[in-house]
Amino acid sequence: MSQGMIFVLLIITITMIGGIMKARYGNHARRRDRHSDTLPHDDGETQRLKEEVRALKDRLQVLERIAVEKESSLNREIDSLRDR
Repeated sequence: MSQGMIFVLLIITITMIGGIMKARYGNHARRRDRHSDTLPHDDGETQRLKEEVRALKDRLQVLERIAVEKESSLNREIDSLRDR
């Protein structure tokens, strides 16, 4: 894998982790502001977050497939140029 592809995947991974942390810790901060000792259970929010994580995983799989396909096709082109 080229350094450019690794860099792109690293940026995507950092962005995803940041979004997950923001969602997780942002909710805890808002709940603390309510001065409540117990955390309310919000099925709607939990479901939304699960769907968002599922969508992000699907997007990551697509990006990984694109990166692998580009690398593979580039290798084939280089090999065909060598054969000339």
